[in-house]
Amino acid sequence: MEHGYPSLTLLSIFLFFLPTLISAQICQRNCGKEVLKYPFGSGPGCGDPRFQPHVSCSQQRLTLTTHTGSYLVTSIDYNKQVIYISDPTMSTCSCTVPSKGFGLDWDAPFAFDDSNIFALVDCSMNSSSISKTSGYVDDGSNNSKLLCDQSTPICSLLYSCSPISTINLPISTCCVYAPVNLGPSFDMDLQKLQCPSYTGFYNFDDQEVDPEKWNYGIALKYKFSVTDDYPGSCAACERSYGVCGYNGAYNSFICNCPNGINTTTDCLFASSFNNGFRNGVAWLIYPLAWSLVSLFL
Repeated sequence: MEHGYPSLTLLSIFLFFLPTLISAQICQRNCGKEVLKYPFGSGPGCGDPRFQPHVSCSQQRLTLTTHTGSYLVTSIDYNKQVIYISDPTMSTCSCTVPSKGFGLDWDAPFAFDDSNIFALVDCSMNSSSISKTSGYVDDGSNNSKLLCDQSTPICSLLYSCSPISTINLPISTCCVYAPVNLGPSFDMDLQKLQCPSYTGFYNFDDQEVDPEKWNYGIALKYKFSVTDDYPGSCAACERSYGVCGYNGAYNSFICNCPNGINTTTDCLFASSFNNGFRNGVAWLIYPLAWSLVSLFL
């Protein structure tokens, strides 16, 4: 009798958690306020394996990580295939902060969206970045440099912001990259460029002459694949309320369903299978478990 109580307790716990074990879904549909759809996922095994090392969900915050830091994903436009991120070291019309710059990892499935505008501010008068020519120059030496534009009115508008105006340096120490071209390395090394800070925005918000209203941040374009086709198997999975993911040594496609079952098709099959499991195998477990309980009573 005394030896039966521990076993009885364990069996009771097993029976209590059995429905949860059957119906747990690993891949989540949201990360905080952000809706997660392919190619993004809530963790390893979810979304597209090419994106998982670069975009992750931690403590309900979706972040992009590159060699220059981690950046909060502020929104995702799935129709345009663009993610928007914020850089806490970026200067805006509200404040100026020192920064090391921003860079993308060479193997990341992202590129700068054409809507981006970067401006270097407070550059040294002998900075190699100061030029009236836009683009990237590679002269075959180690002195390859980024070139930017000083003729745009954006600099004068930015210098009308109180925090930037307190720098007390001429507007000629500001230059603009539009569209953004950071060269083959996708890297903006402010220390090398002799510019202590930068700002970036992707939309004037119909207020071209009011920098306080601009949408500050960085817009990054992504592609599903080389052909940029949305995978048909993933579309079918999401239509059946599943979440697209991957599994195995070859990162094979799986559809993670609300009932916790992974399939290689969609959740319609998984739902039928799970109902059969619940109505068949699962109900065989309960009598067996209670039979074991009766042995200890």
